[in-house]
Amino acid sequence: MWADASKPLRYELSSDLLIGSSTELSTGAVNAKKALITEHLNRYYQKWRELPAVSDITIPPHSTMPDHSLLLQIVRVALDVPLRHLFDYRLPDHEQLSTADIGYRVCVPFGQRQKVGIIVELAAASELPLAQLKPVTAVLRDVPRLPAAWFHLTEFCAAYYHAPLGQVMLSTLPTGLRSLAPVKARARRQAIPQTLAQQAPALTLEQEAALRAMAEGAGGFCAYLLHGVTGSGKTEVYLRLIELTLAAGQQSLLLVPEINLTPQLEARLTARFPNAGLVSLHSELGDAARGRNWRAALTGGARIVLGTRLAVFVPLPELGLIVVDEEHDSSFKQQDGIRYSARDLAVFRARDSHIPIVLGSATPSLESWANATGTDGGGRYRLLSLQQRAVEGARLPLVRTIDTRVDKPEEGLSRALLVAIEERLERAEQSLVFLNRRGYAPVLACPACGWTSHCHRCAANLVLHLADHCLRCHHCGFEARVPMHCPACGNQDISAFGRGTQRIEAALTERFPEARILRVDRDSASSRRQWEALVARIEGGEADILVGTQMLAKGHDFPKLTLVGAIAPDAALFAADWRAPERLFAQLMQVAGRAGRAERPGEMLLQTQFPDHPLYDAVVRHDYQAFAAAQLRERQQAGFPPYSYQAMLRAEAPRMADALCFLAAARGCPLPKEEPQVTFYDPVPMRLSRRASLERGQLLVESSSRRTLQRFLGHWVTQLDAIKSPSRLRWHLEVDPFEF
Repeated sequence: MWADASKPLRYELSSDLLIGSSTELSTGAVNAKKALITEHLNRYYQKWRELPAVSDITIPPHSTMPDHSLLLQIVRVALDVPLRHLFDYRLPDHEQLSTADIGYRVCVPFGQRQKVGIIVELAAASELPLAQLKPVTAVLRDVPRLPAAWFHLTEFCAAYYHAPLGQVMLSTLPTGLRSLAPVKARARRQAIPQTLAQQAPALTLEQEAALRAMAEGAGGFCAYLLHGVTGSGKTEVYLRLIELTLAAGQQSLLLVPEINLTPQLEARLTARFPNAGLVSLHSELGDAARGRNWRAALTGGARIVLGTRLAVFVPLPELGLIVVDEEHDSSFKQQDGIRYSARDLAVFRARDSHIPIVLGSATPSLESWANATGTDGGGRYRLLSLQQRAVEGARLPLVRTIDTRVDKPEEGLSRALLVAIEERLERAEQSLVFLNRRGYAPVLACPACGWTSHCHRCAANLVLHLADHCLRCHHCGFEARVPMHCPACGNQDISAFGRGTQRIEAALTERFPEARILRVDRDSASSRRQWEALVARIEGGEADILVGTQMLAKGHDFPKLTLVGAIAPDAALFAADWRAPERLFAQLMQVAGRAGRAERPGEMLLQTQFPDHPLYDAVVRHDYQAFAAAQLRERQQAGFPPYSYQAMLRAEAPRMADALCFLAAARGCPLPKEEPQVTFYDPVPMRLSRRASLERGQLLVESSSRRTLQRFLGHWVTQLDAIKSPSRLRWHLEVDPFEF
């Protein structure tokens, strides 16, 4: 394996996954295997030592002695397959490899196909006879070998999240590097040469203090939590840190939660560092462009890498700084395929590389806040605060609640909110109506018989999209035409219940016919090009009223925006998910922060039936600290993270009975005697119990010790693989689940 023997392992449960064998090995088995290989190597010498010392016996020439270079021509390869072991191949006679070749890609036969894999280890022996091993087809040296730090990161990811190592490694590579099919390259856009860097603005006293604190801790690993109110200049702090990193001859990695946050940041980075070779990495890029940018990062040509969660794996040989912007955002958690947290992996990567990492947010996750304040673990992160907005004269927006029991909304809009919008129109200012629900209405229903527009593939309703004249499922993508009458009873008086962004847009258009209204959601901005066009219109003053979802809630700076109206946030107050209050508070604080970021004062109107709720009180006072303290007390009393550690086993099958039966069998697996601190909950259907014609169930496992839980999961996964289940049943294990 690619490991430094002088360094102790920094993580648990790695050796059984990372030893190159055809089966998963325990630590004892690993040691036994090493001893067997050593014995195999020494056996050749031992027979010569035991020969009688007589004159007629001659020692063979050196050429007949064992050749270690020949003994190490078994290649252990990681492949993108759902199996928890590596695969042994032999080298053809014309090929010679050394440990310096570990990290190169290879083309190998797998079944009837050829697959691309990664050399992980060279071995002297295999569990299979040498004659049964297939030869390596080709060693691919078109790109430099993957560095040791990248191996450490992917190995940790596979070990911590209990995922197959090969799938983790190969999934991090661009499509062109993990496939034998050639990537169709588009014509490259000619970059406009820039030589003059934009002058940096003056720093506030708080920004200077934060930078000074980070400079004092330079030279090794340190995790900083930069808690800055919206508009406090966190991005400028990032840029100054990147400037220092570039001056030291090192690379910087900047992670953002969503693709739509990259255009503004990319423009600012390019203006400040025009000759730094900035590259972006996200799913909106074509395969060829992503491959070019990835190679530029690996070779050191790109000194700044800006990307979404998958960019945490990009190999950077001279990495000196990691920044995670909006670190609280749930988009950093991968919810399909290999389920990992990019934020947590970034912290591990910084620690493994002995470099600083900055986690920035106006509403930090409660786990990060606990790590910074000492509530859990004695202050693992260093807390830095920015309490004032960076623009001179700018203030935090005034937040007011509107009691909708008194001021009853019409078409979702209260009279107070309509009056406030009218005032902004008169002053040529912009307003944002925030509703985190796209479409026209959540459901179409018949008042006569009770029929609802239910998705026949999911346990959810079809959402009415009047602009597209269709009913659409937001979970599986199924679409149907809008019926002219009730399919059940024939009643023609079917009605739309609830409100989405399209319905609010229609109501505002009717109320303010002269206003320029712009809707911003996944339907109107489904691609990066559409998103950039919408942002350009907003910044150019071509919109008076914005109707948007969470796409507009964070990371954007619109100087003319002075009013935010939040519609229907109450549902999250009583959600079954214990993380719902944290998400709601962050969402409201972030969207409120879009108002009044320049000299003009900002205001947020919050429509609610519960104006006295403690959560809304904290929003009104912009008091994140009080909200976090109250939430952490509740979680400590209830035994929720960060005061416990969880893993969720999920199963899906055509029948719910099969999914729950598998989960019950998993629950019945024998628990190791040394792990009594693990708690099982009952298997239950998921909140969205049916999705894409598959029934879904889940089983929660919990422990007060992360070490104990990880040790148990390593044992449990082996047993799960052995459970006999229906052919169409699929299961996955998610460590540190974010959604319930």
